[in-house]
Amino acid sequence: MLRRFPILLAFLVAATLLSARASAASPGKVVAAYYSGGTVARYPVENLPADTLTHLFYAFAVIRDGHCSASPESGTHFAALAKLKREHPKLRTIISIGGWNAGGFSDAALTDASRKRLVSSCMALFFDRHRGSFDGVDLDWEFPVSGGPKEIAARPEDRRNMTLLMREFRRDLDALGKRRGQHFLLTAALPGGRMESAGPYDPAQSYELAAVAKLLDFINLMSYDMGTTFSPVASFNSPLRGVPADPLAPEVRRWNSVEGAVEYYRAHGVPADKIVVGVPFYGRGYRVTSDVNDGLYQPYSGTYPAGDWRLIKAKLLTDPQWQQHWHPVAQSPWLFNAKEHVFVSYEDPRSIGIRAKFAHDRGLRGVFTWELAGDDDDRSLLKAMAQPFK
Repeated sequence: MLRRFPILLAFLVAATLLSARASAASPGKVVAAYYSGGTVARYPVENLPADTLTHLFYAFAVIRDGHCSASPESGTHFAALAKLKREHPKLRTIISIGGWNAGGFSDAALTDASRKRLVSSCMALFFDRHRGSFDGVDLDWEFPVSGGPKEIAARPEDRRNMTLLMREFRRDLDALGKRRGQHFLLTAALPGGRMESAGPYDPAQSYELAAVAKLLDFINLMSYDMGTTFSPVASFNSPLRGVPADPLAPEVRRWNSVEGAVEYYRAHGVPADKIVVGVPFYGRGYRVTSDVNDGLYQPYSGTYPAGDWRLIKAKLLTDPQWQQHWHPVAQSPWLFNAKEHVFVSYEDPRSIGIRAKFAHDRGLRGVFTWELAGDDDDRSLLKAMAQPFK
């Protein structure tokens, strides 16, 4: 027994170390939010709900001339984030690179040399120069191959190059983690909406989903923007389930919902515990040409600036001209102004709570929002979003 003790002790130490590494590498539950640098003046870093959030994504850094770049004022924001992290050590902060109108990805990911140049510049900027501000990198390339803004460069080889770019980030983040004794996260925001700039869209044509899932700690599934200006009729921004009355082609409608997007990613090799469901804190509006069905699924002549939940709650929900409706299948509210012929899709605490419960009950990693500053002063949406994961 005494002779076995050193072996047993060594085994226990090794097991403890392996457990610690596994724990460090696992992000656990995710209650996350994107936080735009453009809202800092109205929503200072020190006011962030760091005790509710597990992960905060700072949006955005961009790519310029093949290198990571940040706005001049962001350095002050990064220092404030570092201070917030010291006060709330459980909060993980991630720098998000890209966004809808952000270019540079296709060129930067094109070759082994260009990928190394981009990644090394990002590592130097965010983890050396601004050491202590961030726990990882989030890639928001919208989108490889096709589907993004038409003026943004895209190539057929983007799909493979996105995987290779993620692999390069994973390698450097893991090496940094070994040097500093912590796990650095790699995540990505990937699309759920099936109508994009070029028409009907398939995420699997942009991303090697099973391969990238193995490289990422988790995926922020953008299960919103299901109804946008790329849609043929006024429709829901983030329906929980597809509605048979939606005139989209069945093969598109099947996946164009929160539930459909999750099922699609699961069918393409993404584990449930790598999926974080996205909920929007903003609405989308359409100037419809028909009052049938209170504007729902009607043609439109233009858009209406619905704004975020904060504005919708204060301005529209208090105005009797805006009729309030609820759809039992989409599990979403909408507003209709018959006088102005305007349809507005939005989410409220009820609908966001339903989506968060869906994510929890399906064994998904968690839930996130675009964008934190869209909430009201009572943080009604964030509270609803976080409740199932307490």
